[in-house]
Amino acid sequence: MSAVLSVHVERWPLASTFTISRGAKTEAVTVIAELVDGGGHRGRGECVPYARYGETVEAVAASIEAMRGPVRQGLDRAGLQSAMPAGAARNALDCAFWDLEAKRSGVPAYRLAGLPPPRPLVTAYTISLGTPAAMAEAAAKASVRPLLKVKLGGAGDPERIRAVRRAAPKSALIVDANEAWDPDHLDENLAACAEVGVRLIEQPLPAADDGALAGRACPIAICADESVHDRASLAGLVGKYAAVNIKLDKAGGLTEALRLADEAERAGLGLMVGCMVATSLAMAPAVLLAQRARVVDLDGPLLLAADRPDALAYDGSLVHPPTRALWG
Repeated sequence: MSAVLSVHVERWPLASTFTISRGAKTEAVTVIAELVDGGGHRGRGECVPYARYGETVEAVAASIEAMRGPVRQGLDRAGLQSAMPAGAARNALDCAFWDLEAKRSGVPAYRLAGLPPPRPLVTAYTISLGTPAAMAEAAAKASVRPLLKVKLGGAGDPERIRAVRRAAPKSALIVDANEAWDPDHLDENLAACAEVGVRLIEQPLPAADDGALAGRACPIAICADESVHDRASLAGLVGKYAAVNIKLDKAGGLTEALRLADEAERAGLGLMVGCMVATSLAMAPAVLLAQRARVVDLDGPLLLAADRPDALAYDGSLVHPPTRALWG
């Protein structure tokens, strides 16, 4: 059945500046794909264009707009997988197809995907990159949360992670270096993280330089992020990483993300499910995927000044499955 596709851009102010090794931002800019069929059923999907992967808001919106004709002519979710490459644009449209199918059929998206009913999950909460003192202050305010994700950025990282641990002695810690480390300082940074009990480190080295991880005995599980996108990227990860961070914006939607999770597990890789900073509409399909993950990082809405109507319910760090009014 055909549908009418529309696209629009939304801007969501953040509660405070969000800083990683590549820069800082004060708002989340998202692109929304919306499908409406002849029966008035509506499906929505949200994505976040990411400059690290050469994406811009304008180009992503235009890529989705280019699908208006094919969608009107009957393009469905299965056909979408070959009609668009993996990335943010396909993610928004893929998730809109899932939502539309759920609304049209009256069957929840998790059942359409052959998954068990989703349950609430503990999500990490992110501590932005800053001075050791600033990060310690942020960590102290979040120290009641069970899992903190600490953004690191290169020089001075041992001091940063020690300061966070002192400020949040009871929280489990994971680290995200966002490709900011180099092989010469890898051992020093790994040792500092091991010293304070960090459980997992995301993408310590640039994706182009992660060969330095091959065969290395690391004291902490190393998780690929920028090095993994869809299934095509998996082959180069085995022997370097213990886990992969699956994000719908990288994989190109829930459809590919579910397949990627299957193949990653068959390859012996653990699963983390992450997100870009976005609203609950972007998190909702990821909650279904995250049911099987060892580490869940779906705190995007917690970093916003305000979320959209019918938002996901967060009870501290416990994120609840989406309602039908939001998605799926």
